[in-house]
Amino acid sequence: MSEYTRPTTQSEVDKNFEQIKPLMNPTMAYYESSRCLYCFDAPCVQACPTSIDIPLFIRQINTGNIDGAAKTIYDSNYFGNACGKVCPTEVLCEGACVYNNQDVKPIEIGRLQSYATTDAVQKDKNLFSLAESNSKKVAVIGAGPAGISCACELRSLGYAVDIFEAKAQPSGLALYGCAPYKITNQEILDEMAYLQKQFGFNVHYNSAISSKKQLQDLEEKYDAIFLGIGLGNTNSVGITGEDLEGCIGATEFVEDVKINPLDTHTGQKVIVIGGGNTAMDAASESARLGASEVILAYRRDKESMSAYEFEYDLAKAVGVKGMFNVSPVQILEKDGKVKGVRFTRTHIVNGKLRHVSKSRFNIACDRVIFATGQSKQVAFLQQIDNLDLDKKGRIQVNQHFQTSNPKYFASGDALNGGAEVVNACGEAKQAAQGIHAFLS
Repeated sequence: MSEYTRPTTQSEVDKNFEQIKPLMNPTMAYYESSRCLYCFDAPCVQACPTSIDIPLFIRQINTGNIDGAAKTIYDSNYFGNACGKVCPTEVLCEGACVYNNQDVKPIEIGRLQSYATTDAVQKDKNLFSLAESNSKKVAVIGAGPAGISCACELRSLGYAVDIFEAKAQPSGLALYGCAPYKITNQEILDEMAYLQKQFGFNVHYNSAISSKKQLQDLEEKYDAIFLGIGLGNTNSVGITGEDLEGCIGATEFVEDVKINPLDTHTGQKVIVIGGGNTAMDAASESARLGASEVILAYRRDKESMSAYEFEYDLAKAVGVKGMFNVSPVQILEKDGKVKGVRFTRTHIVNGKLRHVSKSRFNIACDRVIFATGQSKQVAFLQQIDNLDLDKKGRIQVNQHFQTSNPKYFASGDALNGGAEVVNACGEAKQAAQGIHAFLS
């Protein structure tokens, strides 16, 4: 049973979704930074997709140079504040900390990173220098972590940048897809506003680029185009009843929770289908919204889940139950609404997933959340001339993140198929350097 009750006020939402990595105060940051050994080979840096000089910024915090620490972080990762909170630090930098080899708690690198960058954002510290204008313009499609990171790097190199965003707010999955107990909307929007003020790129909201004519207009007006479009909606499972009232994709559910938690519907008994990190977030958020029971159903065994172990632990901590080696075959209906899920048990035969004969069973519920991956935006991408995609619909690029159509560059989920915010940021910075080399 979940320990949470349905929130009816924003203060109750804040309590239910209390931050799992709260902001450090100066005393906490000083003592935590004092623990760092400043390893000469810095395995934490090697584990960071953006190669932040972690020992340096921790030493800067410890010596009171908070501005210097923020500069060190932002020089490598323009979403330094958000990534300090939403990165899976447990398996990246903190997972690589040498203290793990001594059964000592690793340095809280993510919280130290957020501490330094929050100070810069809140005090509007001017940490960046921009090159003189080179009179060249770049269009960026998508105001998520990839698009914003690319824009920042391009502005630092002297390019004019216009970002075209389909939604009314920026930051893609950082805003719409990260669980509220990891980062608040305000923190994301504050960092975005800080970056826009510091770098001076333009963002056109509610300005979806969706047609070939719009793409051709961009090709005529801009010297290069960056694709930071991310992924589409949740993939269909292809079973009877998945379009019933009460069924929703996990990405769409998580977005609803982020934007309007008080109006987000959650059932009393929820079944989340999937085994990735998004499934864990959807399950945990359902419990925190007051569902009395949440079941996480995955078609393989627990060890085969793609979710990080700490994410599953977070879900279990709020009362989520795991059910493994089961596959949904039908969503059951009553009066056009979900009343349950029919499952079959599964096992592995010669490395392949098989259904166990005569093993079907039903579980009652009034909410089904499909965490079955997101679709690629193939239909849109096919409107771009000479743009090569792989068999899975992902954009193909060279080592400079340049596509087969030389005017287009790409990074983020549309390229890697769905990774972390930090991966999108790292790739986008390299893509901006690729654009710079191309236009130079």
